[in-house]
Amino acid sequence: MLTRSYWCEVIAHTPDDGRTFWLGSHSTSSPRLALRWLRQRAGHISDQLDPPAARPILAWLDDDQAQEHALAVLAHGMPYSHSIFDDAVRYLLTARPTTRPRP
Repeated sequence: MLTRSYWCEVIAHTPDDGRTFWLGSHSTSSPRLALRWLRQRAGHISDQLDPPAARPILAWLDDDQAQEHALAVLAHGMPYSHSIFDDAVRYLLTARPTTRPRP
């Protein structure tokens, strides 16, 4: 029998020079936990940016409709991604369902 889990990742991409930086990944057992992890990582990113650059992240974190949409997408077994743009960096937060054999 298979069980569903969720694989989450956050990357940063600098379009000007094409570099990509892996900022973390996490496996979890539910859509709610996947979204919680993405939100925590987004908070960590916003903490490292100047206030004007952090505004789009904070807006996403405070947007209840966006959060409910993300949760619904994941709960229906679809991948979810959210992009945040800074002047020189694009942050990509993703979560996708995976399956694994149940022990």
